[in-house]
Amino acid sequence: MTKLLILSVSAGNGHVRAAQALEATLAQSFAPHTAVHVDAMAHVPAGFRKVYTDWYLQLVNRAPELWSYLHQRTDVTPHHAPSQRLRRGIERLSTVALVREIRRAKPDAVICTHFLPAELLMRERNRGRLECPVWLQITDYDLHNMWLVPGMTGYLAATEEVAFRLRARGIPPERIHVTGIPVMPAFSEPDAPEVAHAACASALGLDPARPVLLMASGGAGVGDLPSMVERVLALGGDTPFQVIAVAGRNAEAHARLEALSQRHPGRVVAVGFTNEMHKMMAAADLVVTKPGGLTVSECLALGKPMLLISPIPGQEEHNAGFLMEESAAWLAYDAIGLDYKVARLMADPAKLAAMAARSRALGKPQAARAVLQRVLGAKE
Repeated sequence: MTKLLILSVSAGNGHVRAAQALEATLAQSFAPHTAVHVDAMAHVPAGFRKVYTDWYLQLVNRAPELWSYLHQRTDVTPHHAPSQRLRRGIERLSTVALVREIRRAKPDAVICTHFLPAELLMRERNRGRLECPVWLQITDYDLHNMWLVPGMTGYLAATEEVAFRLRARGIPPERIHVTGIPVMPAFSEPDAPEVAHAACASALGLDPARPVLLMASGGAGVGDLPSMVERVLALGGDTPFQVIAVAGRNAEAHARLEALSQRHPGRVVAVGFTNEMHKMMAAADLVVTKPGGLTVSECLALGKPMLLISPIPGQEEHNAGFLMEESAAWLAYDAIGLDYKVARLMADPAKLAAMAARSRALGKPQAARAVLQRVLGAKE
């Protein structure tokens, strides 16, 4: 029996969701092996956590141009550069409790869904204080320098291009494995798409015979979610489409969406925080979302066409580029573009069907299983 430690960082939701997907898949399909998921940010000082998580989110939302510059600069800064050594030194001083927690867990193998714990464990391995294998799961569809942590047992990549980039930047080919990005087991259920679509639409009180738009986020240049929904409801068309709007933990947005649903009976389903995003996606003909690595992986797993909005400079822009190159998504640069492209796509079922086919071809719904088979097989 293998005891697996999964380490994430709650800087955004994607790294945590990938870890949760691995944990859930192991519990469902890999008994008697066990897993413990630890969020690194739960074992660091409050000041470090605030800088590492809150500051990051504020930066990408309020100063995207500055974040873009930092993203580009750090991508070309070598690991041995003074600035990188200083950064790692600050991180080591701030993560003493985390390293202690990792030692206490005594895992047989470790999977990191963020580069921070991977860098800490690299130092532990180099100093002979950790002997178990450490794997690094990359959670985007492009490669940034920060993921190039030397000495990992294996690197788990989303696509062949990410694997190519790893090799091109010096990672030994035998340590690189294309698995996809882990998604929760609910996104890999084998129901036929048309059956899942009809059943999930009906369960939400929607008409399965009418098109459904899922809107999951707002952002800079596009507007807040209730405003976005109000605008698209005003779009013309022979068959007015229905909207599922997911506000998450934003109580104010959820209340405004509930008011919209009262003014547009039968056309809007307002959703707050939910653990059933797979059902919302299954019911949708088109998903409007930011191109975070985990979100788009879930859409691909279910074969959903996407209209992408407000990509974070750097990693999300590269995710969007990948999806558009592969004809699985369009990108709306601003509010006017959003309105135009929603109207155009929702009026063109053939185009949506073609995008959905490309999305399904790219999807890796069994990525979590592939990762665990690789890690546990290598361990055994």
